[in-house]
Amino acid sequence: MKGKRKGQIVVLHLAARYPFAGVVWQLIHHLIGFRALGFDVYYIEDHRGHVYDPDALSLVPNPTNNLKRLDKVLGRYGFGGRWSFLDSVREEYVGMTRARCFELLRESDLVVNLCGATEPRDEHRAAKCLIYLETDPGVFQLELKRKIPTALDFARAHKSFFTYAQNIGARDCVLPAAGIQWHPTRPPVVLDEWHPGVGAQEPRAFTTVGTWRNNGSDMEIGGETYYWSKHVNFQKMLDVARRSNQPIELATDLTSGPDYDDAISGGFEFSPVVPMSLDLDAYRNFISSSRGEFTVAKDIYVRPRTGWFSDRTVCYLAAGRPVVTQRTGFERFVPTGAGLLGFDNADEAVEAIKQINADYPGHARAAREIAVNYFDATKLLADVAETALK
Repeated sequence: MKGKRKGQIVVLHLAARYPFAGVVWQLIHHLIGFRALGFDVYYIEDHRGHVYDPDALSLVPNPTNNLKRLDKVLGRYGFGGRWSFLDSVREEYVGMTRARCFELLRESDLVVNLCGATEPRDEHRAAKCLIYLETDPGVFQLELKRKIPTALDFARAHKSFFTYAQNIGARDCVLPAAGIQWHPTRPPVVLDEWHPGVGAQEPRAFTTVGTWRNNGSDMEIGGETYYWSKHVNFQKMLDVARRSNQPIELATDLTSGPDYDDAISGGFEFSPVVPMSLDLDAYRNFISSSRGEFTVAKDIYVRPRTGWFSDRTVCYLAAGRPVVTQRTGFERFVPTGAGLLGFDNADEAVEAIKQINADYPGHARAAREIAVNYFDATKLLADVAETALK
């Protein structure tokens, strides 16, 4: 299908607002994936929000520095001149003009609201086919069930709905479908961007990348509180490195406090998440040079049995790096036991690491095979496009 134009797609996202490599890679995987299918692809970021300044550690109104980073990345991957950012302070579009953006939104075959980055306005509602591709399930479903007006209005603007909550609708998933026909999907990865075997063949440390304490919206379902942050699950795993006799390095923002002290006592190591996480190549090299990933998931994905899977974890798999991660119900849809091992408690996590270390080359090969068979961007996004354009 490559090289044959199939139509025009606009992706809405927030890569300038949050300039971290994990967020930018998420966008790139979608842009390249749709283009590989033969679509004419454009990027518009028009959420009207301020952007995050990693030096100031806060949102700021001036997007200049973030746009320089984004422009360089998009140009590198062939999307120079095919993107635009709405500077809401100056009410100006940087990149493609307002008129061009409105034309693309109106005339494109498909507009993908990735992450729900944009609250639809008149120009988005004019799209032939606006879809919501949800990467962080939970809050939206609850707001819909409670008939929150803003959530209902958001839903009415979209034609179809896709989610990383692969288990939604299953009997053991407590997350409500809330009257929506959800199309479960998984995080896509561009396989050619993640080459197995980069760095040492048997690297020393398992790693992960992320924020220690996530500030978001806790959920209450049936009188039970489910927490947005994953630190509550990491707190239960802080002796896994020592018990498995396996170095585990956390690239995160935690630098002190009781959790930090317990993790150090438990054999964990820490490295700064910035500036590594602001550079696409440094981030990719960090992952590719790791022995594998050891991580947990946010409580809102784990206990409700959502089936959610991490787009960062997919990058480890694509790089041929085995993964030990907390079960969310994803194990119903993606094979585990070789290359990808799940756990529900610290004892299982320790055993999973030992299994990988007993046959590291075999698990490394299996990790890449899982990425090829279950997370290939062209396969997943072909399904999204076909379903949305029916």
